[in-house]
Amino acid sequence: QVGSFVCWASFRDRHIAMECMRADIFTAHSARAHFRANTAGLRAAFGRPAARLTPRRAKVACSATTVGSNEKLKYEDLVNYIGSGCKPKEEWRIGTEHEKFGFKTKDFSRMGYPEVQQLLNGLRTRFGWEPIMEGENIIGVKLDGQSVTLEPGGQFELSGAPLDSLHKTCAEVNSHLYQVKAIAEEMDVGFLGLGFDPKWAVSETPVMPKGRYGIMKAYMPTVGSMGLDMMFRTCTVQVNLDFSSEQDMVEKLRIGLALQPIATALFANSPFKDNAPHGLLSYRSHVWKDTDNDRTGDLPWVFEDGMGFARYVDWVLDVPMYFIYRNGVYMDATGLSFRDWMEGKCPLLPGEYPTLDDWEQHLSTVFPEVRLKKFLEMRGADSGPFGRICALPALWVGLLYDDAAQAEALAMVSDWTAEERAAMKAGVSYTGLKTPFRGGTVQDLALDALRIARGGLERRGIGEEVFLKTLQANAESGMTMADELLLKYNGEWEGNINRVYQDDLVIY
Repeated sequence: QVGSFVCWASFRDRHIAMECMRADIFTAHSARAHFRANTAGLRAAFGRPAARLTPRRAKVACSATTVGSNEKLKYEDLVNYIGSGCKPKEEWRIGTEHEKFGFKTKDFSRMGYPEVQQLLNGLRTRFGWEPIMEGENIIGVKLDGQSVTLEPGGQFELSGAPLDSLHKTCAEVNSHLYQVKAIAEEMDVGFLGLGFDPKWAVSETPVMPKGRYGIMKAYMPTVGSMGLDMMFRTCTVQVNLDFSSEQDMVEKLRIGLALQPIATALFANSPFKDNAPHGLLSYRSHVWKDTDNDRTGDLPWVFEDGMGFARYVDWVLDVPMYFIYRNGVYMDATGLSFRDWMEGKCPLLPGEYPTLDDWEQHLSTVFPEVRLKKFLEMRGADSGPFGRICALPALWVGLLYDDAAQAEALAMVSDWTAEERAAMKAGVSYTGLKTPFRGGTVQDLALDALRIARGGLERRGIGEEVFLKTLQANAESGMTMADELLLKYNGEWEGNINRVYQDDLVIY
């Protein structure tokens, strides 16, 4: 019996392995032009293609996915793939991912691929990590269910193993930081825990040698004004959590989406851009508002009757594709339809049909505030220093891994309207915990959410509530990390943005 988080690690490794082959990029300009011409009217009217809801069962059982690799996928296979992530509570795990900006200590410029290569090879030779290759380039390493990989601008990411406690999660992070520090100090490289690059423009940011990023870099400016900022200048911390049933998934997804702005406010840590403050507390969260509206957002339809695995599949099927991976080649499929491909109508591969591997990859190219795969990803927080990396999973585990806490959190958000959720999401990027809500502020909501989370962690009985202390301090004061940084910038730093590279935000 393999749990969903073990499956997640396995699928992630396989996906990375596919990325590691040499990737030449095919284009399909004529196909994309045809697709866009036929959807231009709908995009103009609604901002995204109209959903074509496939008839579905009222209830989907949690089950294993059994379709063979050469069989034509059916709609039910896509639904059952997600449903196969259900697992009993005793098998639930915690998977934490965090990103950080590498910089050269001599001039604070972003770490380029030569430094990345040296770091990854150091992890391989000194600490026994296995290399992940793309052609002749090392683009990551993996060990015991963990992987260290690269975002487009060289942001250094640890994707942790599925673990059963926050203590083990924090120990894993600490071990990773120790190992990277041991190598980075010899290279005069440091790492910065912020949600957005405070200094360097996209044009000044190195590009990592990963084939799929070439497709995304070309496509992003055609669908939004801030997609390249998202790719090259943001860092986040997220947690991946399990569910026991379709109903449990729906409850967790609704709580996660409703409370995600509270997490954004508590973790707001990106007040600088282009060497100065920009007027927001979380520029990282702001960037997502115009990255690619087809595949982002807070999914208001999740709160409608009939929500389940199938409804999420309906949405993902109508999100335009990025690429198709075949025989070591990333084929540029931007703008094409996975739904049409299932009917054998993909112009890049006439008469061919997608596999479950293709569906798995397509699921990873949607970016809502909470993403559903075989598990749920909480994606609304800015990156930060060491303590914040441990605090993010503590918040969500406390809310969602205890039955009483989950019920209380669900009751807390049950009467919030779509308009209220959207206004709060838009506001926290600017005003953080001071954002108004129903005669109070998000600070009030944060204190309530932390009370619920603390109770959930206490009932787990292993002392994990200690990881909420840093969030509790922010919630009680009403001051986010971004607020504190702005005070330093306007005070002791005397307007010198370079001081951020000498602050407590520097992980080492």
